[in-house]
Amino acid sequence: MKKSTLVFVLIIALGIFSCTNETEGSITLVSTEEMQTLIDLENVQLVDVRTPEEHDKAHLSNSQNIDFNSPTFDVDISVLDKEKPVILYCAKGGRSAKCAEKMLKAGFKKIYDLEGGFSKWQHVDLDI
Repeated sequence: MKKSTLVFVLIIALGIFSCTNETEGSITLVSTEEMQTLIDLENVQLVDVRTPEEHDKAHLSNSQNIDFNSPTFDVDISVLDKEKPVILYCAKGGRSAKCAEKMLKAGFKKIYDLEGGFSKWQHVDLDI
């Protein structure tokens, strides 16, 4: 009887943990090289979380500008696909890290944050 109870408890625990892993998202800090690979290989949403003024001066091609400090930030990110990977960048990495945490709580599944931000980008394809 004890053996069957133990097996039952293990099956229930396994079920709970496997379901939890499927619904939780993740944040991955990536280098510029890793980011370039992700852009090349995956169908990603590239999001610049700097101000519109910063974005207008220089930004990565195909990036969307969603200002992290905007009062409409939560509404602005709601247009993004939570199931599709998101790559975030800001000037140096501070705002994008905060944004990544907020997006994780909002239910985004796969979030990449560019380490060091736009200032570290070495393969820049600028739209000026």
